Amino acid sequence: MITIGTAGYAYEDWVGPFYPPGMDKKQWLEFYGKQFSFTEVNSSFYRMPSPYMLAKMAEKTPVGFKFAVKAYRGITHERHNSAEDCRKLVEAVKPLVDADKLACILLQFPASYHNTRENRSYLADISRYFQVHPTTVEFRHKSWAQPAVFSYLESLNLGYVCVDEPQFENLMPPVVVATAAPAYVRFHGRNYEKWWNHKEAYERYNYLYTAEELAEWVPKLRELEKAAGQVYVAMNNHYQGKAAINAKMLQELLGSSQID
Repeated sequence: MITIGTAGYAYEDWVGPFYPPGMDKKQWLEFYGKQFSFTEVNSSFYRMPSPYMLAKMAEKTPVGFKFAVKAYRGITHERHNSAEDCRKLVEAVKPLVDADKLACILLQFPASYHNTRENRSYLADISRYFQVHPTTVEFRHKSWAQPAVFSYLESLNLGYVCVDEPQFENLMPPVVVATAAPAYVRFHGRNYEKWWNHKEAYERYNYLYTAEELAEWVPKLRELEKAAGQVYVAMNNHYQGKAAINAKMLQELLGSSQID
């Protein structure tokens, strides 16, 4: 199965393009759940989520809905108290596990996290905490894009996150590989002009894919589906609701809305 959604849903600039004007923010997730059956929890990157928060999110979504929980930045970026942070994150996602709504835990490392012996060792160390849950890893530096890394992830039972993004020299290329289930793909947009040269972080994600650009991924997604069974696709070009627009476009290209 290929399940498509967006990287987060709680964006003020989605009012109008996606959410009806005047809709209470507390209704956004419920509204989103009628359009898509999957999303990423982005707030968990900035602040460790609580079991209560994720339980409430589970309650607002229909049966079959799935969440990918982005790991707290203390685990992937700061890495000062990772053991305790990993234990807290595993505890936090229990309500989603109990409700059968956890797609996976998403470990998104920064571009400064290169493929070194020390960093590979760190990845192995923290992976021990997540073995009870599906876990995927997104790298931002191209040094990780090599067969030996994919084999290493496979040995750790960690899923590789495929990416679509501008092809600058040191960014990850659009490698298509499944190292564990589920397979995972993130679309960041192809805004070459604003990727590095921007005043606000959201500017780099101001990009609307064309149908032709998304169609390039249809056979690749089918390939991942064949390899892993389940594929999650997250549109991260979130500026002004473009992620939701492209998610629907990709659903149509795949021939299914994936909403029961």
